Amino acid sequence: MSRQALIDSRFSTVVCAPIFSSGEGLSTQLAIGPDEGLKRPSWIMCDNLVSMRKSELTNYVGSLSRLKLAELDRALKMALDLT
Repeated sequence: MSRQALIDSRFSTVVCAPIFSSGEGLSTQLAIGPDEGLKRPSWIMCDNLVSMRKSELTNYVGSLSRLKLAELDRALKMALDLT
């Protein structure tokens, strides 16, 4: 999970929230699935942010609705302890 503006930038790396097939429903995790373009139910893990080379991001999978983006914002704020 990353954002298009950063992917399009001249930076060689991006910060990503990895997506896993299982989650625990924590406030730092976001449930996603077929409605977002994925093949199966999955979880965005905001408490496990990683830096990746853009060259490693090879397949576009899906996108988030405005509602899911708002939920992602909340999960990121919890993970990073932002107010």
